Amino acid sequence: MSTVRFLADHDLNEHIVEGVRRCEPGIEFLRVRDLGLKSHPDSEILAYAHRNQIVLVSHDVNTMTAEAKRRLENSMGISGLLLVPQSVAVRVTIETLVLIWSATELEDWNDQVVFLPL
Repeated sequence: MSTVRFLADHDLNEHIVEGVRRCEPGIEFLRVRDLGLKSHPDSEILAYAHRNQIVLVSHDVNTMTAEAKRRLENSMGISGLLLVPQSVAVRVTIETLVLIWSATELEDWNDQVVFLPL
């Protein structure tokens, strides 16, 4: 079993990434912009996350959801997509991501599209 690693989509609130890192420094939380993927389409970001076994976290509940469903329908798979509506408090999102990291395994999220909070 593998530890959950996160990838922040370009639209994810930076306070979430920093808050998660502050609460639990052991969490690996990458950002698409740091990987040179900021201007890449959702399909490429999901493909990168899947190849590298990273759970994607995004505020993009529309186009990212549609692209994830397309990948699943075409048996391409995803390593997990956690969608955070803009209306969810930053603190709640941080706590939820830390809980996911501490209580689950990467394999639990394979081919899952989940809206936060749980």
